[in-house]
Amino acid sequence: MSNPPPPSEDPVAWAKHLTGAFTDAIHKKRAECLTKQARNLSLGSPPPPLRPPPPIPSDSPSPSRPYMRPTTSSSSSSSSSSSQPGLRKAKSKFTLTTSSSRSQEVGPDGLPAYTRSGATKESHPPEDVASLKFRGQLMLLANTPARYENPGLLDEALTHIPLNRIYAEAEEESQMYEAEARSLGKERGKWGYQDCVIMALLRWFKRDFFTWINNPLCPVCYSETSPEGMTQPLPDETARGATRTELFKCTNMKCGTYERFPRYSDVWALLNTRRGRCGEWANCFSMLCRAVGSRVRWVWNSEDHVWTEVYSEHVNRWVHIDSCEEAWDKPRLYAEGWGKKMAYCIAFSHDGVTDVTRRYVRLQKYALPRTKCPEAVLVHILNEIRTMRRERLSPSDIKRLEKEDYLEEIEFRKFEWQALEAEATKNGARRTAAPGEKRPRQSGTTDWKHRRGENGIASEAVSPLDAPDARMMEHDGH
Repeated sequence: MSNPPPPSEDPVAWAKHLTGAFTDAIHKKRAECLTKQARNLSLGSPPPPLRPPPPIPSDSPSPSRPYMRPTTSSSSSSSSSSSQPGLRKAKSKFTLTTSSSRSQEVGPDGLPAYTRSGATKESHPPEDVASLKFRGQLMLLANTPARYENPGLLDEALTHIPLNRIYAEAEEESQMYEAEARSLGKERGKWGYQDCVIMALLRWFKRDFFTWINNPLCPVCYSETSPEGMTQPLPDETARGATRTELFKCTNMKCGTYERFPRYSDVWALLNTRRGRCGEWANCFSMLCRAVGSRVRWVWNSEDHVWTEVYSEHVNRWVHIDSCEEAWDKPRLYAEGWGKKMAYCIAFSHDGVTDVTRRYVRLQKYALPRTKCPEAVLVHILNEIRTMRRERLSPSDIKRLEKEDYLEEIEFRKFEWQALEAEATKNGARRTAAPGEKRPRQSGTTDWKHRRGENGIASEAVSPLDAPDARMMEHDGH
C-alpha cells in the first residue's frame, strides 16, 4: 500500500514522522525475533546438573578421554571405545594440553609451568584428598551457567531489558565501526552488530540497572551501617540461592536497626534485588547476555573474583567482559591494572569448560603457584566436565566446539610467545597492554580493595580516558 501524500503545510515533519515509524517497526521486529530465539535457546531438555560421583579408587581404570589423542596403550583404547559407543568412536584431532608433570607445576619463581613448559598428553584421575576436593568444587561451579538455559528465565530477563534502546545504540555503534573500517580501506569493522549489542547491554547494566553494595543503608533511617559478621540464611533466603548472609547494624545510636544482606546466587532473585558485589554482578550479567542470544562463559578465579566471557562470531574468539568495571576485552586488567596475582581462571559454559588462565596471566610476576592438584589431574577433571556437558549434543556441534577449543589453544600459545617477547624487551609489557588495562580497580572501597590486593599499581597514573564517569563511580559507592 502506498503512503498518503504529504500535507502541503509541513512535508518535512511528515517525512520525519514516517522515518520514526519505520525505525520503531524495525526495532519491534528485532525484539520479537529475539524473544522467539530466547525460547529456543536450549537444545532439547536443559543440561543435567553435575554431581560429584564417589571418589575413584587408585587401582581402577581411568575414564575415557574423548578429546585427547589416543595413547599407545591397548587397555586405554579398549576402555575408551567401550565407554563411549556410537557417537565418539573416532578420536578428535583437536587436543587441549597443559603441563606434563607434578614437578613442573610450580617453578622457582612461582610461575605456573604451563606458561613455559611443553604441552602434555597425560590425564590422570584424582586420587589424593586435595585433588578430589578440587574436583568436587569444579563440578559444583560448572552448574552455574547451566541455569542460564531455562527458557522461562530467559523470557523473564528480556522483560527487564530496554531492547529498543539497546538495539538503537548497537545499530549506531556498529555503523560507526563500519565507517571507520571503510575509511581505513578494510572490509570489516573492528566489532560486529551483536558485539555492539553486548556493549550497549554492558553500559545499561552498569549505569542504570545494577547497584554495587559495600555496606547497605539502614532500611529505617537510611544511615550508614557497619558489618557485624555472618549469620545463617533464613529459609526464604536459602530458597533463593543464598548460602551465606552478611549482617549489618545501623551506626545511628538512636536507631540501631540490623540489616541483612543475603548473597544470592539465584538469577531470578538478582533480577529483582538488582544489587550485590562481583559475584552477583557477573552472575546476573552473564544470564542477560545469554538472554539476548550470545554464547556465554562464566569465569571463576581462585582468588575470589568472577567475570564474563562472550563469544564473538565477528572476530571468532571469546571476549572478556567485567560488568563491575564496564570493561570490554581487557583481559590483562586484573594482573597488570589491579596488580592481582592469580593461580586458576576456569571458564564454564553450558556446553564446555576451559582453563583460561593464560589469557589473564601473561607475566610471571602475577602468577601464583597452582597447587590444588597436579596438572594432569586438572586435564582429567576438565575433560570429564566437558564430556558430561556435550553428551547430548549432535556430532556436528561437538566437532564445531572441539575446533573452537583447538583454535583457543593456539591463541593461548600466542599469548605465551608475546609474554616472552615482552619480558625480553625493556618496557615491553607496557607497550603490549591495551588501553584501559593499566588502571586500578574502580568498584569497591579503598580498604576492601587493599585487603584483596586489587588496589592497583601506585606508580602508574591512570589516564582520564580510562577512568569511569561520575555516574559509574556513584554506582560503585565512591
